[in-house]
Amino acid sequence: MTPDSVRPERSAVIAAAVTVVLWASAFVGIRAAAPHFAPGSLALGRLLAGAVTLLIFLLISRQGLPPRAAWPGIVISGVVWFGGYMVALNWGEELVDAGTAALLVNVGPAIMALLAGWLLHEGFPPRLLAGMAVSFAGTVIVGYSMSGSGGSSVLGVVLCLVAAVTYAAGVVAQKPALKHASALQATTFGCVIGAFACLPFAGQLIADVRAAPVAITLNVVYLGVFPTAIAFTTWAYALARTTAGKMGSAAYAVPAVVVLMSWLILGEVPGWLTLAGGALCLAGVAVSRSRPTRARHPEPAEATRG
Repeated sequence: MTPDSVRPERSAVIAAAVTVVLWASAFVGIRAAAPHFAPGSLALGRLLAGAVTLLIFLLISRQGLPPRAAWPGIVISGVVWFGGYMVALNWGEELVDAGTAALLVNVGPAIMALLAGWLLHEGFPPRLLAGMAVSFAGTVIVGYSMSGSGGSSVLGVVLCLVAAVTYAAGVVAQKPALKHASALQATTFGCVIGAFACLPFAGQLIADVRAAPVAITLNVVYLGVFPTAIAFTTWAYALARTTAGKMGSAAYAVPAVVVLMSWLILGEVPGWLTLAGGALCLAGVAVSRSRPTRARHPEPAEATRG
């Protein structure tokens, strides 16, 4: 390995670490804001803050509008990923703790591979199907562990799984757009479109801002600037300089960081059965993404969320 190749690898590791920490903080920030902001208004507030920040980045970089060919993927990912995902996750975190939400949402890469096999005709290798079965068993255990807390917690589990599906669908939709637009262009206008999709919650956002403590409102701004604008940008930077497999492995660290942050900041820790089920979910994702050692093909690029 030459010195020129080591430097980008090191910068990618640093960027990936920043992404992991910021995305993990998003789960804790959403949980803290949930008592004061409705799911839709929280999504809109976060997206507005993120869109303004990203537009500033875009103006500084002078990249302009994406080509016409990129817009279908950007629009779909904006509505499904930035809009639908955030509303579902915010609602889910009203009902389950941040650590449990992070464990469930991180089945997204396995769902992404399943959608790619169906929509992009990439096939269904046995490891993918086996991994999905393991992850499904994990989600059943998590659901069972939460059932003792009442029906609302089970609904929270379902909503977090809906968030995982919308996240995966958004990434699959965005992949064709990245052939024509830069990562910053796709992220910026996806965020803007997500904000437009959430505009029906504008009245609720105004009411929530008026009633919420200033610290909580600043937390919503933080969610937009750091876990959305900055973390998505550092993710794209890292992804351009390393393989999707390495970045996918880095994303596995998010739930562990969330559990630690949630314990230190919110005093919340998932139960042992929930943690065991979540670990099984992540193990299933690892199996679904693994490849036989004899196969050494380049991996397609992908993105993930916070």
